[in-house]
Amino acid sequence: MKVLMINGSPHEKGCTYTALSEIKNTLSKEGIDSEILYLGTNAMYGCIACGYCSQNGKCVFDDLVNQVLSKIDEYDALVIGSPVYYAGPSGQLTAFLDRLFYASKGRMAGKLGASIMSCRRGGASATFDRLNKYFTISNMPVVSSQYWNQVHGNTPSEVLQDKEGMQTMRTLAQNLAWLLKCIEEGEKNGITRPKYETKINTNFIR
Repeated sequence: MKVLMINGSPHEKGCTYTALSEIKNTLSKEGIDSEILYLGTNAMYGCIACGYCSQNGKCVFDDLVNQVLSKIDEYDALVIGSPVYYAGPSGQLTAFLDRLFYASKGRMAGKLGASIMSCRRGGASATFDRLNKYFTISNMPVVSSQYWNQVHGNTPSEVLQDKEGMQTMRTLAQNLAWLLKCIEEGEKNGITRPKYETKINTNFIR
């Protein structure tokens, strides 16, 4: 079992990383392997709706999106982390996720999903809502915690002082590990993943 965690902050070892690291450490104690992917600070292309991925199984822009796509079947869960900018995720992260999820063409289905936010003061719940929509449109069960998955602080040291926030990260990791183990045991005992109908697309026109 393996979890991919995505650090959508421009600060490699900042507040978002601090929260993701708490999840990673707890997963390790539960025997679950994980890695943190840092998106970096280079410009990230947004989706240009060119249709290249539909024909080729990868994005026309050959960057981190395609690197993750090439290994996506290795991961059993995704944890997406973002700072809060104007009550939403970072633009670089959403550009990455738009392309990753669209180009994956159904390969996210059945993986567990969770999102976490770091904020100085407010806007976390709106960011949480935006990020969770990637999961709920992709047949991905969403993992919860004891509170909304947020930490507060302007620096990593301040985040560490957010005792409730850090506990929320640990509880999220425990729930994630438990569900991954339940799925694994279920498959060993003949419980198969859902077989979905062919997707129906309805355009609302007059």
